[in-house]
Amino acid sequence: MIRKWTYYLTILLVIGFISSAFKPLDVSDHNWFYVDEQDELVYQLPSQNPNDYSNNTIPFTGKYFIGFKEALAFKESQGNYKKINTKGFMGKYQFGPQTLASIGIHNPAAFMRNPELQEKAFVALLKKHKWVLRDEIKQYRGKTIGGVYITESGILAAAHLGGPGSVRRFLKSNGERKCRDGYGTSVKTYMKRFGGYETHNLLAEKNPQVK
Repeated sequence: MIRKWTYYLTILLVIGFISSAFKPLDVSDHNWFYVDEQDELVYQLPSQNPNDYSNNTIPFTGKYFIGFKEALAFKESQGNYKKINTKGFMGKYQFGPQTLASIGIHNPAAFMRNPELQEKAFVALLKKHKWVLRDEIKQYRGKTIGGVYITESGILAAAHLGGPGSVRRFLKSNGERKCRDGYGTSVKTYMKRFGGYETHNLLAEKNPQVK
């Protein structure tokens, strides 16, 4: 009888020991790590200082400009520098030949072979669109048009999709004009999806040329 109770007591002790290993740890609650649903997220790092991660190869893009670039590139081509779509738009950011020519690139084949050139072309086109739409950015930023909160980055993304003219028509019609690209994607979709990124340090330029 004693052996039987000893056996069951041993089992209970083992189970109790194992269970104690799964108790939650007492962790501190860092309030700065959380944002209210009304706040705009401007970083996605476990530190408030992005410089702490200057040598980190993991792409903590957050709402920084690099996040804007990579998010838009993924939507356009899944980030593929070599992609050419069915309408002839090329590269990571899907440029047409006329758009490339407008920023000084006249050799599409060389453009496709050069990722660095593609990155420069994207920045140059953003600068151009920021200049062309500078009045619209000033007038409409911070307003809600057609159910979309308007931001500078949203305007620039929509201009990349459908051109500055489509953005103007959407804004001036109070969102009534349903401007879309050849695949049916609307400028409204881009304004909403790519709103709130940091593009304010990007300088507007009337006629940027990529060299």
